[in-house]
Amino acid sequence: MKINVLCINALLFCSAISLPYALADEVQDIQVTQANNSSANDTPQAPQIGMNKSKGYSPEFVAVPFIFSTETFSTTVGGAGVIKHAGQPQASAFGIGLYSSNESWLTYLGLNNYQLPKMDQWLFSGEFNRASYKEGIYFVPENVNRSNKGANSSDAMATNRVITVGDEFYAKLHIKYVLPWGKGAKGAARSLMPSLITDPLSWDPRESGVTSLQLTPFIQTQELLGYDDLPTRTQGLKFKFEWDNRDNGKNSTRGGRTSLTVSRDFGARDGGADARESWTMWEFEQSAFLSLGENDWFGQQIVALNFYLADTPTWNDYDSISHAYHRPPSFAGVSLGGFDHLRGYSSKQFFGRSALLYSAEYRVQPRWQPLQSLPVFNLYDVPWWQWVIFAEAGQVTDDFSASELHDDMKWTLGLGARFEVENVIVRAEFAYAEESTQFWIMVNQPF
Repeated sequence: MKINVLCINALLFCSAISLPYALADEVQDIQVTQANNSSANDTPQAPQIGMNKSKGYSPEFVAVPFIFSTETFSTTVGGAGVIKHAGQPQASAFGIGLYSSNESWLTYLGLNNYQLPKMDQWLFSGEFNRASYKEGIYFVPENVNRSNKGANSSDAMATNRVITVGDEFYAKLHIKYVLPWGKGAKGAARSLMPSLITDPLSWDPRESGVTSLQLTPFIQTQELLGYDDLPTRTQGLKFKFEWDNRDNGKNSTRGGRTSLTVSRDFGARDGGADARESWTMWEFEQSAFLSLGENDWFGQQIVALNFYLADTPTWNDYDSISHAYHRPPSFAGVSLGGFDHLRGYSSKQFFGRSALLYSAEYRVQPRWQPLQSLPVFNLYDVPWWQWVIFAEAGQVTDDFSASELHDDMKWTLGLGARFEVENVIVRAEFAYAEESTQFWIMVNQPF
């Protein structure tokens, strides 16, 4: 069994996603009021959501030191810090740095949810990460033809697990436009707030949920010692359409989320070390949440479902000049395995042209909640915990074919516990698969 304790790259990404939800509770003082100054004969008014203008939004800095040990990092020390209300009520800045006994290191900086004057429907975020792993665990294409273009020269679906020195870098700028309907009608900042129980839920995006369009320029590199023939760089644009109709991103009980992401690297033909092939990839994801009510044991019972489908339409396009296929590097392309997709396997263990994944979870919140009175836990606000059982089935293939994607599917069964700690979801999960088992400690819901 492999234990993944705070898988760092994933932790950074999920922390950045979790922060807007966490900060929304603290930054924005939501008031739900009935018009109590009306007479008994007046028509009742709908609940009103407002921001308490009297509340200050001065920056707040919180830092946390940590020490841990993993297979990749060995014994590691570091720290993380967040600035809440970082210049704007809804904005935040998050940073982390660490150094390990095997001389691995990592730095990360994230700036989240900033707005420009007179652009109420826009949000701007940025991420920067640089890391060096002296004993990094990677899954590289099995048939690397070192006399040609490596992964681009043959079927890259089969992978081998290797331990080697890896240097990684990425930079991303997220430019998000929130459409002025549904929850976005009052601006992008207010759309970050969780829905209230009294808020109506409709399957018409003009009436409920947050509909957004996001453009992300990105640069990502990965250099592995001893694998010089593998592609090392990708650079391009991602376009994402999303309709988030969940009632609460941290603990969804109804609604769902729909997203379509298209990634494009336009390639480079300078003939040097930075030359790369162009490629296109799309990903579709749909989630749904159904409440089963409550009983004497559980205050909440939720069935959570998720569907994921991805394809690389340029996969078989061959360039007769460069003698290579238009495929993304394995670290940037379609894959399964990891803390969100096919959790019984290591991160990005399966790589290829297309992927399909079905996920189902049964989530319950026990009425019995002893955590707040336990040592260590009593130092933090832990309003609820959640027990989860889950199942997943998926496949990665080198053809976009419904029959092949459903043939000999990989599966995962698992159970876990999740906690809301200071407005951030922490989850611990054990996942069993036919070929391996994994134990993950991570932040944020998988979907």
